[in-house]
Amino acid sequence: MQKLSYKYPQAIVSTDWLASNINSPDVRIFDCTTHLDYNPKSDHPYDVTNGQIGYELGHIPGSSLLDLQGDLSDNKKPYLFAIPDAESLSEAFGQLGIGDDTHVILYARENPQWAARVWWMLYFLGFDKASILDGGMVKWSMENREVVSGNEHYPKASFSPKPRLNVFVDKNAVLKAIYDENTCTISALSPDLHSGKTLRYGRAGRIPGSKNVPAVCLIDRKNTTFLSAQKVSEVFNTAGISSSNNIITYCGSGIWAAMNAFMLYQLGYENISVYDNSMSEWGRDEKLPLEVD
Repeated sequence: MQKLSYKYPQAIVSTDWLASNINSPDVRIFDCTTHLDYNPKSDHPYDVTNGQIGYELGHIPGSSLLDLQGDLSDNKKPYLFAIPDAESLSEAFGQLGIGDDTHVILYARENPQWAARVWWMLYFLGFDKASILDGGMVKWSMENREVVSGNEHYPKASFSPKPRLNVFVDKNAVLKAIYDENTCTISALSPDLHSGKTLRYGRAGRIPGSKNVPAVCLIDRKNTTFLSAQKVSEVFNTAGISSSNNIITYCGSGIWAAMNAFMLYQLGYENISVYDNSMSEWGRDEKLPLEVD
Protein backbone atom coordinates (compact mmCIF):
# COMPACT_ATOMS: atom_id res chain seq x y z
CA MET A 1 0.00 0.00 0.00
CA GLN A 2 1.44 3.36 -1.06
CA LYS A 3 2.10 5.80 1.77
CA LEU A 4 -0.12 8.87 1.65
CA SER A 5 1.76 12.14 1.32
CA TYR A 6 0.83 15.81 1.14
CA LYS A 7 0.03 17.00 -2.37
CA TYR A 8 1.83 20.34 -2.00
CA PRO A 9 4.88 19.67 0.19
CA GLN A 10 6.46 22.98 -0.84
CA ALA A 11 3.75 24.76 1.20
CA ILE A 12 5.24 23.32 4.41
CA VAL A 13 8.92 23.81 5.22
CA SER A 14 10.94 22.25 8.02
CA THR A 15 13.12 24.06 10.53
CA ASP A 16 16.13 22.43 8.85
CA TRP A 17 15.09 23.89 5.51
CA LEU A 18 14.63 27.37 6.96
CA ALA A 19 17.97 27.25 8.79
CA SER A 20 19.67 26.39 5.48
CA ASN A 21 17.80 29.02 3.43
CA ILE A 22 17.33 31.80 5.96
CA ASN A 23 19.69 34.16 4.13
CA SER A 24 18.29 33.57 0.65
CA PRO A 25 17.57 36.96 -0.93
CA ASP A 26 14.04 36.02 -1.99
CA VAL A 27 12.95 34.67 1.42
CA ARG A 28 10.61 36.77 3.56
CA ILE A 29 9.86 35.42 7.03
CA PHE A 30 6.89 36.58 9.11
CA ASP A 31 5.84 35.98 12.69
CA CYS A 32 2.03 35.87 12.45
CA THR A 33 1.37 35.47 16.17
CA THR A 34 -1.86 36.95 17.51
CA HIS A 35 -3.29 36.52 21.00
CA LEU A 36 -6.98 36.15 21.85
CA ASP A 37 -8.22 36.74 25.39
CA TYR A 38 -11.80 35.70 26.02
CA ASN A 39 -13.88 38.62 27.25
CA PRO A 40 -17.53 37.75 28.00
CA LYS A 41 -18.36 41.47 28.00
CA SER A 42 -17.15 41.92 24.45
CA ASP A 43 -19.31 41.45 21.37
CA HIS A 44 -16.45 39.76 19.51
CA PRO A 45 -16.07 37.91 22.10
CA TYR A 46 -12.28 38.25 22.35
CA ASP A 47 -9.79 40.99 22.99
CA VAL A 48 -7.06 40.89 20.36
CA THR A 49 -3.38 41.60 20.95
CA ASN A 50 -0.70 41.27 18.32
CA GLY A 51 2.52 39.39 19.04
CA GLN A 52 4.71 42.48 19.39
CA ILE A 53 5.98 41.83 22.92
CA GLY A 54 7.05 38.25 22.32
CA TYR A 55 8.45 39.13 18.92
CA GLU A 56 10.68 41.89 20.30
CA LEU A 57 11.99 39.60 23.02
CA GLY A 58 13.02 36.92 20.56
CA HIS A 59 12.20 35.93 16.98
CA ILE A 60 13.65 33.92 14.13
CA PRO A 61 16.46 35.96 12.54
CA GLY A 62 15.24 38.07 9.63
CA SER A 63 11.58 37.71 10.46
CA SER A 64 9.20 40.65 10.56
CA LEU A 65 6.08 40.87 12.69
CA LEU A 66 2.75 40.62 10.89
CA ASP A 67 -0.23 42.24 12.62
CA LEU A 68 -3.20 40.28 11.29
CA GLN A 69 -5.91 42.40 12.91
CA GLY A 70 -4.18 45.74 12.53
CA ASP A 71 -2.74 45.50 9.03
CA LEU A 72 -4.51 42.70 7.17
CA SER A 73 -8.16 42.94 8.26
CA ASP A 74 -11.03 45.22 7.34
CA ASN A 75 -11.43 47.14 10.58
CA LYS A 76 -14.51 48.93 9.30
CA LYS A 77 -16.47 45.71 9.64
CA PRO A 78 -17.93 44.67 13.01
CA TYR A 79 -16.14 41.30 13.08
CA LEU A 80 -12.58 40.42 13.96
CA PHE A 81 -10.19 39.49 11.14
CA ALA A 82 -12.69 40.30 8.37
CA ILE A 83 -11.02 39.84 4.98
CA PRO A 84 -10.42 43.11 3.08
CA ASP A 85 -11.10 43.44 -0.62
CA ALA A 86 -8.41 42.00 -2.90
CA GLU A 87 -6.93 45.37 -3.88
CA SER A 88 -6.57 46.61 -0.30
CA LEU A 89 -5.17 43.30 0.89
CA SER A 90 -2.63 43.18 -1.94
CA GLU A 91 -1.46 46.68 -1.08
CA ALA A 92 -1.09 45.71 2.57
CA PHE A 93 1.00 42.65 1.72
CA GLY A 94 3.16 44.76 -0.57
CA GLN A 95 3.75 47.24 2.25
CA LEU A 96 5.03 44.35 4.36
CA GLY A 97 7.57 43.43 1.71
CA ILE A 98 5.76 40.56 0.02
CA GLY A 99 6.26 40.76 -3.71
CA ASP A 100 5.67 38.61 -6.75
CA ASP A 101 9.19 37.12 -6.67
CA THR A 102 9.42 36.44 -2.94
CA HIS A 103 9.14 33.15 -1.06
CA VAL A 104 7.11 33.81 2.07
CA ILE A 105 7.67 31.75 5.23
CA LEU A 106 4.94 32.04 7.88
CA TYR A 107 5.12 30.94 11.50
CA ALA A 108 3.48 31.52 14.85
CA ARG A 109 4.51 31.00 18.45
CA GLU A 110 1.97 28.62 19.93
CA ASN A 111 -0.22 27.13 17.22
CA PRO A 112 0.00 27.25 13.43
CA GLN A 113 -3.54 28.51 12.84
CA TRP A 114 -2.36 32.12 12.55
CA ALA A 115 0.16 31.18 9.89
CA ALA A 116 -2.50 29.09 8.13
CA ARG A 117 -4.89 32.05 8.06
CA VAL A 118 -2.30 34.28 6.40
CA TRP A 119 -1.37 31.47 3.99
CA TRP A 120 -5.03 31.13 3.00
CA MET A 121 -5.29 34.89 2.47
CA LEU A 122 -2.28 34.78 0.13
CA TYR A 123 -3.83 31.80 -1.64
CA PHE A 124 -7.00 33.85 -2.08
CA LEU A 125 -4.91 36.45 -3.94
CA GLY A 126 -3.38 33.84 -6.23
CA PHE A 127 0.01 33.87 -4.51
CA ASP A 128 1.51 30.37 -4.50
CA LYS A 129 4.99 30.92 -3.07
CA ALA A 130 4.03 30.85 0.60
CA SER A 131 5.01 28.14 3.09
CA ILE A 132 4.20 27.45 6.71
CA LEU A 133 7.12 26.64 9.01
CA ASP A 134 6.30 23.22 10.44
CA GLY A 135 6.40 23.50 14.21
CA GLY A 136 6.78 27.26 14.13
CA MET A 137 8.57 29.01 16.96
CA VAL A 138 7.91 26.11 19.32
CA LYS A 139 9.99 23.61 17.35
CA TRP A 140 12.59 26.23 16.41
CA SER A 141 13.13 26.99 20.11
CA MET A 142 13.10 23.32 21.16
CA GLU A 143 16.01 22.79 18.77
CA ASN A 144 17.93 25.68 20.37
CA ARG A 145 18.19 27.54 17.09
CA GLU A 146 19.20 31.19 16.96
CA VAL A 147 16.73 33.89 17.98
CA VAL A 148 17.26 37.64 17.93
CA SER A 149 15.56 40.56 19.66
CA GLY A 150 14.31 43.90 18.42
CA ASN A 151 12.39 44.72 15.24
CA GLU A 152 13.05 43.93 11.60
CA HIS A 153 11.24 45.07 8.46
CA TYR A 154 11.36 44.35 4.74
CA PRO A 155 11.30 47.06 2.06
CA LYS A 156 8.03 47.62 0.23
CA ALA A 157 7.45 45.29 -2.72
CA SER A 158 5.13 45.06 -5.71
CA PHE A 159 2.32 42.54 -5.23
CA SER A 160 0.16 41.63 -8.23
CA PRO A 161 -3.09 39.91 -7.16
CA LYS A 162 -4.81 37.21 -9.17
CA PRO A 163 -7.82 36.55 -6.91
CA ARG A 164 -9.34 33.09 -6.74
CA LEU A 165 -13.11 32.86 -6.53
CA ASN A 166 -14.89 31.32 -3.53
CA VAL A 167 -11.77 30.93 -1.38
CA PHE A 168 -13.72 32.99 1.16
CA VAL A 169 -17.52 32.90 1.27
CA ASP A 170 -20.22 34.81 3.13
CA LYS A 171 -23.26 33.79 5.18
CA ASN A 172 -25.47 33.56 2.10
CA ALA A 173 -23.28 30.85 0.60
CA VAL A 174 -23.32 28.97 3.91
CA LEU A 175 -27.08 29.24 4.22
CA LYS A 176 -27.48 27.84 0.72
CA ALA A 177 -25.05 25.01 1.55
CA ILE A 178 -27.28 23.77 4.38
CA TYR A 179 -29.75 22.56 1.78
CA ASP A 180 -27.16 21.33 -0.72
CA GLU A 181 -26.33 17.64 -0.35
CA ASN A 182 -23.16 18.14 -2.41
CA THR A 183 -21.69 20.61 0.06
CA CYS A 184 -20.15 19.63 3.40
CA THR A 185 -19.81 22.28 6.11
CA ILE A 186 -17.09 21.67 8.71
CA SER A 187 -16.72 23.30 12.12
CA ALA A 188 -13.13 23.66 13.32
CA LEU A 189 -14.29 24.59 16.83
CA SER A 190 -13.93 22.51 19.97
CA PRO A 191 -16.62 19.86 20.59
CA ASP A 192 -18.23 21.82 23.43
CA LEU A 193 -18.77 24.84 21.20
CA HIS A 194 -19.89 22.71 18.25
CA SER A 195 -22.44 20.81 20.35
CA GLY A 196 -23.88 23.94 21.92
CA LYS A 197 -22.79 23.00 25.42
CA THR A 198 -20.71 26.17 25.71
CA LEU A 199 -22.00 29.62 24.77
CA ARG A 200 -19.45 31.88 23.11
CA TYR A 201 -20.86 33.59 20.01
CA GLY A 202 -24.17 35.16 20.97
CA ARG A 203 -26.18 31.93 20.61
CA ALA A 204 -25.11 28.40 21.39
CA GLY A 205 -24.92 25.78 18.70
CA ARG A 206 -23.61 25.09 15.22
CA ILE A 207 -24.56 25.66 11.62
CA PRO A 208 -27.14 22.94 10.86
CA GLY A 209 -25.71 19.79 9.36
CA SER A 210 -22.10 20.74 9.92
CA LYS A 211 -19.53 18.15 10.92
CA ASN A 212 -16.97 18.71 13.66
CA VAL A 213 -13.23 18.45 12.99
CA PRO A 214 -11.47 20.49 15.70
CA ALA A 215 -8.39 21.94 14.04
CA VAL A 216 -6.27 21.18 17.10
CA CYS A 217 -6.62 17.48 16.22
CA LEU A 218 -4.43 18.03 13.16
CA ILE A 219 -1.23 18.94 14.98
CA ASP A 220 1.22 17.29 17.34
CA ARG A 221 0.75 19.24 20.56
CA LYS A 222 4.29 18.50 21.73
CA ASN A 223 5.96 20.57 19.05
CA THR A 224 3.01 22.02 17.04
CA THR A 225 4.05 20.22 13.84
CA PHE A 226 1.40 18.99 11.44
CA LEU A 227 0.40 15.36 11.74
CA SER A 228 1.29 13.09 8.85
CA ALA A 229 -0.89 13.11 5.76
CA GLN A 230 -2.09 9.64 6.66
CA LYS A 231 -3.21 10.68 10.15
CA VAL A 232 -4.83 13.90 8.95
CA SER A 233 -6.68 11.98 6.25
CA GLU A 234 -7.96 9.54 8.88
CA VAL A 235 -9.28 12.42 11.00
CA PHE A 236 -11.35 13.80 8.13
CA ASN A 237 -12.45 10.36 6.96
CA THR A 238 -13.63 9.47 10.46
CA ALA A 239 -15.74 12.63 10.49
CA GLY A 240 -17.36 11.55 7.22
CA ILE A 241 -15.70 14.15 5.00
CA SER A 242 -15.55 13.13 1.34
CA SER A 243 -13.28 14.62 -1.32
CA SER A 244 -16.23 14.58 -3.70
CA ASN A 245 -17.96 17.29 -1.67
CA ASN A 246 -17.71 21.03 -1.92
CA ILE A 247 -16.27 22.08 1.43
CA ILE A 248 -16.96 25.12 3.61
CA THR A 249 -15.00 25.43 6.84
CA TYR A 250 -15.85 27.74 9.72
CA CYS A 251 -14.95 28.49 13.34
CA GLY A 252 -15.30 31.63 15.43
CA SER A 253 -13.67 34.17 13.12
CA GLY A 254 -12.23 32.16 10.23
CA ILE A 255 -8.83 31.42 11.80
CA TRP A 256 -8.97 27.76 12.83
CA ALA A 257 -11.20 27.27 9.78
CA ALA A 258 -8.26 28.32 7.60
CA MET A 259 -6.18 25.62 9.26
CA ASN A 260 -8.73 22.96 8.30
CA ALA A 261 -8.91 24.40 4.80
CA PHE A 262 -5.13 24.33 4.44
CA MET A 263 -4.90 20.70 5.52
CA LEU A 264 -7.73 19.65 3.20
CA TYR A 265 -5.92 21.44 0.38
CA GLN A 266 -2.77 19.51 1.27
CA LEU A 267 -4.70 16.26 1.00
CA GLY A 268 -5.81 17.17 -2.50
CA TYR A 269 -9.40 18.19 -1.75
CA GLU A 270 -10.82 20.74 -4.17
CA ASN A 271 -13.51 23.43 -3.95
CA ILE A 272 -12.60 24.46 -0.40
CA SER A 273 -13.93 27.70 1.09
CA VAL A 274 -13.58 29.48 4.42
CA TYR A 275 -16.64 31.20 5.85
CA ASP A 276 -15.24 34.59 6.75
CA ASN A 277 -16.64 35.98 10.04
CA SER A 278 -17.93 32.48 10.86
CA MET A 279 -19.81 32.13 14.16
CA SER A 280 -18.99 35.71 15.16
CA GLU A 281 -21.53 36.68 12.53
CA TRP A 282 -23.77 33.61 12.36
CA GLY A 283 -24.31 33.28 16.10
CA ARG A 284 -25.54 36.83 16.49
CA ASP A 285 -27.96 36.85 13.59
CA GLU A 286 -31.31 35.61 14.90
CA LYS A 287 -32.49 35.01 11.34
CA LEU A 288 -29.89 32.30 10.77
CA PRO A 289 -30.60 28.73 11.94
CA LEU A 290 -28.63 26.88 14.61
CA GLU A 291 -28.78 23.36 15.97
CA VAL A 292 -27.52 21.81 19.20
CA ASP A 293 -27.04 18.27 20.46
